[in-house]
Amino acid sequence: MLYLLCSFLVATLVTLWIVHSSSLHAHLSADGDLDGPQKFHVKVVPRIGGVGMFLGLLVTAALVWFRGSDHAHLGLMLLLCGLPAFAAGLIEDFTKKVSPGKRLLATAISATIAFYLINAQITRTDIPGLDWLVGFSVGALVATVLTVSGVANAVNIIDGFNGLSSMCVSLMLLTFAYVALQVGDVELTLWSLAGVGAVLGFFVWNFPAGLIFLGDGGAYFLGFFVAEIGVLLIARHPEVSPLFALMVCIYPVFETLFSIYRRRFIRATPPGLPDGIHLHSLIYRRLMRWTVGTRDARAMTRRNSMTAPYLWMLCLSSLVPAVFFWDSTAMLALCMLLFGLVYVGLYWRIVRFRTPSWMVFRGDVMGRAPRDSKSASGPKSQ
Repeated sequence: MLYLLCSFLVATLVTLWIVHSSSLHAHLSADGDLDGPQKFHVKVVPRIGGVGMFLGLLVTAALVWFRGSDHAHLGLMLLLCGLPAFAAGLIEDFTKKVSPGKRLLATAISATIAFYLINAQITRTDIPGLDWLVGFSVGALVATVLTVSGVANAVNIIDGFNGLSSMCVSLMLLTFAYVALQVGDVELTLWSLAGVGAVLGFFVWNFPAGLIFLGDGGAYFLGFFVAEIGVLLIARHPEVSPLFALMVCIYPVFETLFSIYRRRFIRATPPGLPDGIHLHSLIYRRLMRWTVGTRDARAMTRRNSMTAPYLWMLCLSSLVPAVFFWDSTAMLALCMLLFGLVYVGLYWRIVRFRTPSWMVFRGDVMGRAPRDSKSASGPKSQ
């Protein structure tokens, strides 16, 4: 519990300080863009929540090292390897001048460093042909870098609402901690729990009020951290299916792949161009916006916060089978196929205004009936 509690306490206190001192650094750290296609907040908010999480893990690693534990090495190496990804995102949070390509490059550098320093390597996939490729050092390096960078970018993409990506990553890390414990890897279990503590230290200030955001630094570092834990678990334990880590991260990964397909082949737009029709955006607009009356700041923040639990449930739908079938590649492959079908089916029902009635929120959290809700799916003139 030392790992979880220490990282939680430090992250909580550092994040609280950032929130209360925002007037001193808001001109650099705040997200003042309220009009973008993926912007749903109604006031200027600091977007450097990753600082508290990084420091929470750093202090925990230092404390463990001071106590003489061998487990400190992995924690310190994860932070060292993740520094390029975190730094590139944090510079973007302050300057707004680091392109997505440069952030991905920095994350790829982090993955490459981890590949050599801590042997976080994908050397098996249980996929014919691909297994042969990752049998070579170059193939393993390419597969590892693409996987880690992809997961980090995916976590950044789902970072659209209060508590969404942070709670999903917490659940993912808890899943990794459980399986690591099952195979007797105490070290990975402890650092997974340390990650959970750091994320929850941010979460208490982000959800539901949205007092601070992850920012690119926090999102890319979290994505790197959870991806590396998954890669290490597979690399260290041959009894764990190589598809297990992918199943754990399938929600953000599938969201990213589906968004690329949707933009490139359906809308004929550049895959990297931001838009406002991700699944989480549609849930906000069509399950929340038209069912919760007014558009004042308090009501908008409430709608924002009520969006995330829908996606937490979607994330859990991939984590539960991952826990049960972590050693079965065949079952995990089947579960991923089912997840994809459910995701696409749900997306198309919502985008075509055929939202299942049981999913629609029909009143606000105070129990008052909505004033402008006339149908389960909202007006079709949106």
